Amino acid sequence: MVDLVTTFIVVIIILIVLGLSIRIVNQYERGVVFRLGKVIGIKEPGLRLLIPLVDRMVKPTLQIVTMPIQSQKIITEDNVSIDVAAVAYFKIVDPYKAVVEVENYTRAVNQIAQTTVRSVVGQFNLDEILSVTPKINERIKEIIDKHSEPWGINVTTVEIKDITLPENMKRVIGLQAEAEREKRAKIIAADGEYLSAAKLGDAADIISEHPIALQLRIMQVLNQIAVEKNSTIIFPAPLMNSITDISNFLKTENMEAKEPKDSNK
Repeated sequence: MVDLVTTFIVVIIILIVLGLSIRIVNQYERGVVFRLGKVIGIKEPGLRLLIPLVDRMVKPTLQIVTMPIQSQKIITEDNVSIDVAAVAYFKIVDPYKAVVEVENYTRAVNQIAQTTVRSVVGQFNLDEILSVTPKINERIKEIIDKHSEPWGINVTTVEIKDITLPENMKRVIGLQAEAEREKRAKIIAADGEYLSAAKLGDAADIISEHPIALQLRIMQVLNQIAVEKNSTIIFPAPLMNSITDISNFLKTENMEAKEPKDSNK
């Protein structure tokens, strides 16, 4: 009975020791092992054994971390108060530095990101913030990456995702956009009038060289009016003259066409 109890206790102790010794490092992690407070190495993914009560392992992830940068009030260069929220993407490239050089790398990156966003955005006026956002994003990324490099962290992307404007500025921007649209509409209409006038001028030149073309055009318009089944059509006096001119023109053409025949006879 005593031997059975002793064996059971030994088995329990072995299981506890194994539980304290065995560690699993996932593919997306690296294990930084401390032995009595000193780093003795970086463990690759897989099953790893530690010395109980002597070794300690910290497993930072090498995956890209998405870190929201909370909205904060910023005064632009032209003294407009706006709320700006952003998001940063970073990853650990040196597990040793990320664990040893900084106490909490996520918090450290978040704090430097907030400070950088406020500092960089405040250097631009409102129009620039709305129009050259990619340029601002790149500048913020470069500054954050420069500060986080000694921590073994690489900042891949920073994006401003939300800009909240005061209500009065929203109205002003709306009026500005409406005025811009009206300006474009007037320019387009003026261009159309200019082209139309140019075409009319060309038509007038052609008609001045060929007066009969105007008469034919008048007859074409009358033909279109007749299609509408109007019972009465009033002919202006100049039109009657036009009809006479056309008749005379047709007679002249016919006579000229017959003259060669007569000469042959």
